[in-house]
Amino acid sequence: MKLLPTLTLAIALATGVSAQAIALEAESRAAGEFALSTAVAKASRAWRDAFNAGDAAAAAALYEENAIMVAKPFGTFKGREAIEAFWTDLIAKGFDDVIYYKTSTRVVDQSLTSASVSAEWKMNNASGIITNELWVLQPDGTALLREDHFEVAQ
Repeated sequence: MKLLPTLTLAIALATGVSAQAIALEAESRAAGEFALSTAVAKASRAWRDAFNAGDAAAAAALYEENAIMVAKPFGTFKGREAIEAFWTDLIAKGFDDVIYYKTSTRVVDQSLTSASVSAEWKMNNASGIITNELWVLQPDGTALLREDHFEVAQ
């Protein structure tokens, strides 16, 4: 009969260790999600600040070298150089003062290395929606855009 209390104690200890391991894993994941979300928020803000300052080169620097931007109805732009040319032209035409609202950020992978941002946006001469900004965490802890999909509504 001493076997039952011993077995119960063993299960309790195993469950306690498992619960502790689960808690540590959850804490680690939460810290990783926070770091990713913070990097994305900082990079997204830096992009808006660069655009609003009229600095297309600084805005384009927040894209990965081989990024893809799909800007409806303007077309698809591949690579940082083409993306910079798009923003340079738009800024030269007097577009600025972009703001995002109704923003949503969603972690898209288990490794906590990328997040998708969607939002509505408006600026002095246009408005629209962001359907997917795919931000990817870089080795230095910053985030860069790998994909940028947005639409102009007006």
